[in-house]
Amino acid sequence: MKKQLLSIMMVMVAGISFAQDAKMNAFITTLMSKMTLEEKIGQLNLITPGWGIPTGSVVSTDVEGKIKSGKVGGLFGVIGADKVKQAQDLVMTHSRLKIPLMFGSDVIHGHKTTFPIPLGISCSWDTALIRQSAVLAAKEATADGLNWAFSPMVDIARDPRWGRVAEGSGEDPFLGSQIARAMVLGYQGNDLASQYTLLACVKHFALYGASEGGRDYNSVDMSRNKMYNEYLAPYKAAVDAGVATVMSSFNDVEGVPASGSKWLLTDLLRKDWKFKGMIVSDYTSINEMSNHRLGDLQAVSAQAIKAGLDMDMVGEGYLSTLKKSLQEKKVAMADIDRACRMVLEAKYKLGLFTDPYRYINPARSTEILTADNRAFARKIASESFVLLRNERNTLPLKPAQRVALIGPLANDKSNMLGTWAVSGDPQMSVPVMTGMQTQTAKMVNLSFAKGANITDDTLLAQKANVFGLRVDIDKRTPEAMLEEALAIARSSDVVVAVVGEASEMSGEAASRGYITLPASQQRLLQALYKTGKPVVVVLLSGRPLVLTGAIEGAASVLQVWHAGIEAGNAIADVLYGVVNPSGKLSMSFPYAVGQIPVYYAQKTTGRPQDPGNKFSSKYLDMPNEPLFPFGYGLSYTRFEYSDLQLSADKLNPGGSITATVTVTNKGSVDGAEVVQLYIEDEVRTITPPAKELKGFRKLMLKAGESSRVEFRIDTELLKFWNANLKWVAEPGLFKVHVGSNSRDTQFKALALN
Repeated sequence: MKKQLLSIMMVMVAGISFAQDAKMNAFITTLMSKMTLEEKIGQLNLITPGWGIPTGSVVSTDVEGKIKSGKVGGLFGVIGADKVKQAQDLVMTHSRLKIPLMFGSDVIHGHKTTFPIPLGISCSWDTALIRQSAVLAAKEATADGLNWAFSPMVDIARDPRWGRVAEGSGEDPFLGSQIARAMVLGYQGNDLASQYTLLACVKHFALYGASEGGRDYNSVDMSRNKMYNEYLAPYKAAVDAGVATVMSSFNDVEGVPASGSKWLLTDLLRKDWKFKGMIVSDYTSINEMSNHRLGDLQAVSAQAIKAGLDMDMVGEGYLSTLKKSLQEKKVAMADIDRACRMVLEAKYKLGLFTDPYRYINPARSTEILTADNRAFARKIASESFVLLRNERNTLPLKPAQRVALIGPLANDKSNMLGTWAVSGDPQMSVPVMTGMQTQTAKMVNLSFAKGANITDDTLLAQKANVFGLRVDIDKRTPEAMLEEALAIARSSDVVVAVVGEASEMSGEAASRGYITLPASQQRLLQALYKTGKPVVVVLLSGRPLVLTGAIEGAASVLQVWHAGIEAGNAIADVLYGVVNPSGKLSMSFPYAVGQIPVYYAQKTTGRPQDPGNKFSSKYLDMPNEPLFPFGYGLSYTRFEYSDLQLSADKLNPGGSITATVTVTNKGSVDGAEVVQLYIEDEVRTITPPAKELKGFRKLMLKAGESSRVEFRIDTELLKFWNANLKWVAEPGLFKVHVGSNSRDTQFKALALN
C-alpha cells in the first residue's frame, strides 16, 4: 500500500512538473515569436557596468543604451536594491518588450556576512552546516537585489600552487560531490521563484582545477578515464541536485577550449547528464578562444554557440558577430533560439516575468549582517579550523596565562575575509587580537607586537594589494619589529604567532611557485622558537602551504584558513577551548613543492615505494607522503577506533552489507570526530587509486562516550568507469578501511561475487 501511495505521489509530482513546464514553454514560445533577431541575441549578453567589483580587466561600455535597446540579458557587479532597481527600471521603462534583467554576483562564501573561504568550509565535513551557509548567503544576496550566484566552484584541485584552490573543496571527488550538492540545494531551495532563493551556477566546467603547473588560465590535458573517475563527479552531483546554471571554464579540454567544446557542453552535459538549464561563459572566455588560436571573434563566437554555450559574459562576441554569422550561414537560427530560450527559462523560473521587482525590496536590508548571521559565521569558522599539532597539550590556552600575541596577521582586519569576498567589508571583520581580548577581558594577560611584515618584498606586496591594502609594510625596520616581539615573548608564558598569507596571495590570478611562508615570517618564527617559550602557530592561508622548516619548533599548529567576518572570535573560541576543533583536511599538505601533486588517492605504480630497493618509486631527498594527509585533523580529546566489523565478507551484485566500528572519546573533554570510510580495490581491469573515500560521518561524543558507527556498502559504491567508460563494479577483492584520516585506518577484507 505504501509503495502504491508513493508511486501515485510521484506521478502527481511529475504531472505538476510537466504542467509547469508546458506553461513555461508556451509563455516563452509566445514571447520569442514577438522578438526580433537583435532582441534574441541581446538576451545572450551578460555585462558589467563597473558599479561593483569586476572580476576581470574588461568593463562594459554604453550599458544604459544597450539596456534600453534590449541588448542586455543580465548584469553583474551591480549590488544593492537601489542600484538593481535603477537598472531594472531602464529595461522596464524603455525597452520594447520589457524583458526583465537577471542580476548575478560572485557570492562565493557568504554575501556581506562573509564565511570562511570554501576550502576552509570544506574542512568542516559538515554538509548540513555547509548547506545552511548557502541558505544564508542566498537570503542576504536576494535582500541586496541579486538573483544569481556564480557558485559553487567544485573543481577538484590537487596542486596548491593554483590560487583558486581557495574557492573549492579540495582534492577528493566524493567529498567534493557531497559539498556541491549541499551548496546547490542551499542556494536554490525548493522554489526558485521565492524571494529568498537564487540561481546557483556550478563552475568551472570542466577540469579547471587541473591547470598545468598550477598556473591560472592554463591548459589542461588528461585522459577521459581520469576525467570520469577523478574530476567530473562534483559537476555531475550539482547537475543531479538540479543546479540551474553552469559556467564554462577558461581551460581547454582535449585541445578544445571549454567554452567551445560541443562534446563537453552538449554531448556530456546536456545529452548524457540531462542538464536542462543555462550555460554561461566565464569572464570573456569566448573572446579568449582567439588567444587559444581558434580564430577571430566571429569564428570563436560561432563555435561557442554551436557548442551549446548560451550566455556570453562581458565579451560581447555574440552581440557583435552572431547576426553576421547567421547571414553567412556559419550559425543556424536554431542555435540562437536555443540559447535565447535557456536565458528566458532561467528568468521565468525566478518569477521575473510575474514580478520584475521581486528581488528589489529595500525593507529586506535588515536581513543583512544580522546578529544571527554573524553568530553562524562564527560557528562555521570554528568548525573549519584544523589542529595540525598539539604537543604537551599546549592548547587550549589557560585563562590565567600571560600570552604574547605576535605576528603580522594578529591585529589585522584586511585579510580576515579571504579572497573572493566581493561584497564583504574587511573593516567589519573581527581581528584575532579583538577576539582574544574578548575571551580574556577579566584579566590583563595579553601583549601584542607585530613582529614582522607579511612580506618585505615590495613587488609581492604590490600584487597582493590589487583590491586594496592587504600587505602593509611597516615604516619600522624588520629588526626593530622583531626585537619588540622578542621582548614580550620572553616575558610571556606562551606565544601565539599569527602568520600566513594575505588574502589576495591566493585566489584567482594568484598562483604561487613558492608556497612557503614569506621569509619575513619564517625569520620571526625561528626567533620565537629560540626564546624557549611554547609557540602556538595560528596559520592563515588560502591553500595548503609547505610548512617544512617553518613549524618544527612549534608546540601547536592551528590552520584557520581565511575565516571570514567573525574570524577573530572564532579563533579565540578554539584557542581558549570554548570550541574543541574538529576540522579535517580536505587537501593534503605537501612536504615540499617538488612532490606536487601529492594526494591520498595516487596510484601505487608497478614498483611501489620500497626503502630497501633503489629501483622503486620514491624521491632521493624527501618522502613520498604528504606532511599532513587528506582527512587529517586533531582534537583536544583523543578518539579510539575499535572492533571494525563487516556484516558479511562477501557481497552479491545488487546486495549490500554494513561496516560498523566503535568510536570512543578517550579524553576528558567533549569533541566531534569525522569517521571516514575508504575502499581499496585490490584487483581491477584498470589501475585503481591506493584507496578512495566512500563515506563519512561526523559525530559528537561526550568525554568517555562510545558510539557504534555504521556504513552501508553496496555494489554502487564499488563502481568505477572502466577502460570503455562503462560504469561497472567488477568482481574481486576489496579492503574496507575506516579511520580518522586517509593514512590512519584499520581494514577488513571484502569479496564482490
